Amino acid sequence: MNFPPRAQLAQCPTPLHKLDRMGQSLGVELYVKRDDLTGAELSGNKIRKLEFLLAEALAQGCDVVITGGGEQSNHCRATALAATRLGLGSVLCLRTLDKKQPPPTRGNILLDRLAGAEVVWIDHEDWAHQQETYEREAERLRRAGKKPYIIPEGGSNALGAWGYIACVQELSKQLATLPRKATTLVYACGSGGTGAGLVIGGKAFGFADLGVSIAGVNVCDDRDYFVKKIGDIAKAFARDYAGPTVADHEIEIVDGYVGRGYAKSRPEELECLRELASKEAIILDPVYTGKAFYGLCQELGKDKERFGERVVFLHTGGIFGLFPAAEAFDALW
Repeated sequence: MNFPPRAQLAQCPTPLHKLDRMGQSLGVELYVKRDDLTGAELSGNKIRKLEFLLAEALAQGCDVVITGGGEQSNHCRATALAATRLGLGSVLCLRTLDKKQPPPTRGNILLDRLAGAEVVWIDHEDWAHQQETYEREAERLRRAGKKPYIIPEGGSNALGAWGYIACVQELSKQLATLPRKATTLVYACGSGGTGAGLVIGGKAFGFADLGVSIAGVNVCDDRDYFVKKIGDIAKAFARDYAGPTVADHEIEIVDGYVGRGYAKSRPEELECLRELASKEAIILDPVYTGKAFYGLCQELGKDKERFGERVVFLHTGGIFGLFPAAEAFDALW
């Protein structure tokens, strides 16, 4: 595939590690694709998407980017730091319960501030009209003589999908060095962009020929929402880049593990996160990867053959979102 221009931000390729102890416990050959190692401050899956989005911002002569997410958004933290690295400003619209009483400066919020981002606190009503919120901030910046570039939530659009098409290209080479087995790549699905890139890339780089399937565990909303969201991004990609066609039945979402809701953890989810850390020194976050890995474990508990002989868990990062949840772990010690 002919990749569009990209800003070199991520440390790639990321390694593929085998998790023997956790795999034995789950009764499956278990690997983790370490996209938490795309960098230190720029860690996680968002960087792969931002390489393409920020390259376009620079090509258009923009000097500031606007994006948004939850108060502890990994995407917003990554955007702020990546923008600073490239000499761009950033405005982050962070969603919280009461925008007049924002949360303390900790976790990703601290990193946002250190990166020099301007934080605009918004509430759930503002978030329901997030595009209007972004456009309002963009107009404010234009009046101040700036040229803004808007990045959607999670970097999830057709251009951002190239980040995980590149990841699939990388992973297909790594899997080709292993004995062929029925394999499922499992990932946390939160805004749809990573899933879209994986599904498009899987078709483009012959995952089916390697016996590899892809399954997302949604951490918010439900299966129907993400089939549509991923499908819409894939349709836009096919239109804009003459990419492969993706049918709804080719988008697998493992529903039922949202639990108490987005960014809200149950004790059993945190215990699963703790177990993996204590067995393999792999640190997940409670919002995305922790929920997805809990869903993976529960599915395997019901059916060891649910995902085939081998599972590759895509670790999309998020460690900084762990620290604001520290008190929730007290009952586990």
